[in-house]
Amino acid sequence: MLRASEICSRAAELVSGDRNRTHGDKRENHDKIAVMWNAYFKIRRNPKDVLGAGDVATMMALLKIARMELGDFNPDDAVDGVGYIAIRGELDATP
Repeated sequence: MLRASEICSRAAELVSGDRNRTHGDKRENHDKIAVMWNAYFKIRRNPKDVLGAGDVATMMALLKIARMELGDFNPDDAVDGVGYIAIRGELDATP
């Protein structure tokens, strides 16, 4: 059984080690994501609507795009970004 303390220790290792190298400075990274998400909120078809599954997929793709601008090259950002766009397409195509 995985204990909460083990999960916390692993998370601390990630945000201080590899993730910091691949994603860059935490504040700068999250500031860039905020810029992308704020821009998305301004251009949504219905900006006043509550967020839906398609919006989440789009915003996650934008998160990956923002991450591509910091830190070391991480091919997962591109792969994940394409995956989120594909999910958005599937969600929009399926009633």
